[in-house]
Amino acid sequence: MKLPFFLMLMVAWLPVLSQTGPSKEIQIKMALLAAPEDQRSDATVYAFDGTLLRKGTNQTVCLGDDPTREGLSVSSYHISAQPFMERGWTLRKEGKTAQEIFTTREAESKAGKLKLPDQGSLLNALTAEEKDVNWTTGDAKNTYTRSVVYIPWATAESTGLPLKPAGPGLPWIMDPGTHRAHIMINPARD
Repeated sequence: MKLPFFLMLMVAWLPVLSQTGPSKEIQIKMALLAAPEDQRSDATVYAFDGTLLRKGTNQTVCLGDDPTREGLSVSSYHISAQPFMERGWTLRKEGKTAQEIFTTREAESKAGKLKLPDQGSLLNALTAEEKDVNWTTGDAKNTYTRSVVYIPWATAESTGLPLKPAGPGLPWIMDPGTHRAHIMINPARD
């Protein structure tokens, strides 16, 4: 039986049309860019939506890029922040807004239902503009990395940090007094 020409075209293009983003291997490669180099080989990697891509054996967790946004944005964090991240993924899948997610996690952490890191926990966020990303090879150039140290409930008073940077690359505290309190460290851009 011979297929009509348009059906043959549809069958030929099906694999291309079914791909909505980079392959699993490329997602892993790109997510690992945010991790310290000496921790990449044993890090756990999740897709942006929380789907496990690779189970690791060390304390580092990497989060892949959001395929709905332009450019590259990946991160790595300490495993102690995993309950916080998983709760966010669950709430996002339920259709909650960013503010609803913040409010829910704040209330749950105050009530002791959501475990937060009990000491400083590092997160690195690596970004690159769309023009600097090769989605086929997983390579990126002209990347920018900022670091965040989560210290739940910390304030400017408890840390001595200002509420905004005093100059390029200097640390400051963001979301002070909340479950998401963190020290921002944004290196100067070239």
